[in-house]
Amino acid sequence: MGAGGSGKSSLCFTPNGIIPHLLRGQYSGRTLVKDEEVATSKVWRMARHVGLVLQDFDAQLFSSSVELEMAFGLENLGVDRDEIGDRIARYLHLIGMEHKRQFEPASLSGGQKQRLAIGAIMCMEPEILIMDEPTTDLDPIARREILALATHSRDRGDTLLIADHRSEIAFDADEIWLMSDGEMVKRGKPSEILSDIQLLKDSRVMPPPIIELMKRLGYAPKLWTVAEAASVLKARRLGQDTNRRSRVVPEQTNGSPARPIIQVNDLTHIYKYMSIPGLKNVSLSIANGEFLAIMGVNGSGKTTLAKHFNGLLKPTSGTVQLDGRPIESYSRKQVASLIGYVFQNPDHQIFAATVLDEVSFSLRQLGYDKRIIMDRAREVLEVVGLLELEQEDPARLTKGQRQRLAVASALVTKPPVLVLDEPTKGLDYIHKKELMRLLVDLNQAGHTIVVITHSLWMVAEYANRVIVLNGGEKVEEGPTRTVFTDEDKLKSIGMNVPALAQLSNSLGLQGMTIDEIVEELAGS
Repeated sequence: MGAGGSGKSSLCFTPNGIIPHLLRGQYSGRTLVKDEEVATSKVWRMARHVGLVLQDFDAQLFSSSVELEMAFGLENLGVDRDEIGDRIARYLHLIGMEHKRQFEPASLSGGQKQRLAIGAIMCMEPEILIMDEPTTDLDPIARREILALATHSRDRGDTLLIADHRSEIAFDADEIWLMSDGEMVKRGKPSEILSDIQLLKDSRVMPPPIIELMKRLGYAPKLWTVAEAASVLKARRLGQDTNRRSRVVPEQTNGSPARPIIQVNDLTHIYKYMSIPGLKNVSLSIANGEFLAIMGVNGSGKTTLAKHFNGLLKPTSGTVQLDGRPIESYSRKQVASLIGYVFQNPDHQIFAATVLDEVSFSLRQLGYDKRIIMDRAREVLEVVGLLELEQEDPARLTKGQRQRLAVASALVTKPPVLVLDEPTKGLDYIHKKELMRLLVDLNQAGHTIVVITHSLWMVAEYANRVIVLNGGEKVEEGPTRTVFTDEDKLKSIGMNVPALAQLSNSLGLQGMTIDEIVEELAGS
């Protein structure tokens, strides 16, 4: 565990020899795998023992079908043909992608691509499996399914090393190594590391919210579960008020509802390579000035929907209106000036020679004064933590840094509507908070914010309203508090509710953040 840039990925690249053989630099010390020094071995030899799932999982997908992607490593290892078929079937089932066997990897959602990358490595059955941030693109249920693979590895007697900065991922680990600035800060059992709230914050890692809440309430640090915390707090007869608060859609000062900035009516979209619609008769309205979250499991249609907001995709049927006009009546430049869009994959929108050029590009196209361009560009680079890298080639940045760069490029023009597809993917806790604070400031200044995310704690803390998609259909819509109250409905479509909201529901409270819950309990 550790923040972005703490050295997690560098450590992951070492056991199979990528460091020092392919990523060169100053190397000292020793790395032994099965008593073999990686610095004097070959990468292909180490690959028989060590499987690595890259943080940039797109970089290791290149075959023309899911099935061939799963077979590639096995063929190179010389595995028997019949055994290859058996393993493909077994591991496609394990990652829940049997029905995608003949799909092109490029046609998959980000989360499905991530599962495929993991499955293709697991299919080789390495003795040591290393996964660098393996759950960044996954919905909460799929995240738990991937982490359940740890049990599979343990049952086989294998070693599993996961690099991440999410505290909930580490609960079932045998040991946690906490890193910062390339050094090992501390190593120990999850109960020791995850209950040290200050240590985690100092290391830019988000503490487990239930543990932090219970510490704020004066309870001893331990790996508190939602059920345990609810039981203890109920025993103190706390939290008996069942009148829940609803965060509402913003209204204009005259009290009338804000006008729709985006209106979607009976939208259906069918991809050429799919036999079923990516979206089916979706209708919705996004109010000017609201902060909206779009949620759903991987492949539910979230990105497909968002790409209609700025005309990147055209409806198979139905209509999309932007500020009261059909979107097709706008020029591309007009749409771009109204809606800023951050892609799920930052590499789909980064092209400039330096970080500063990338952030400045849109401002130059819009004819801003050079001084304003530099001031704004450096302002957003500081917010996303890239100011010191302004002269770097974006291709040399880590995926998390490229994600921050893509967000900065969209933020710099301060468009009336900002649509962000998984904007905090690859960001550590501090950078997530800084980005969300910036989005809140923009929202309070009148900008409409639409965020697609699997980070449910962020939805609970920041979004006024939520739209939930499943199978290309809109299945839930309403104020965030109302949507998170119906835990059973969300579970029925493969989603869950953030831990603090679960606890709040159990206690009959209204708040969904630590501060809100502490305040309510203090007054009960």
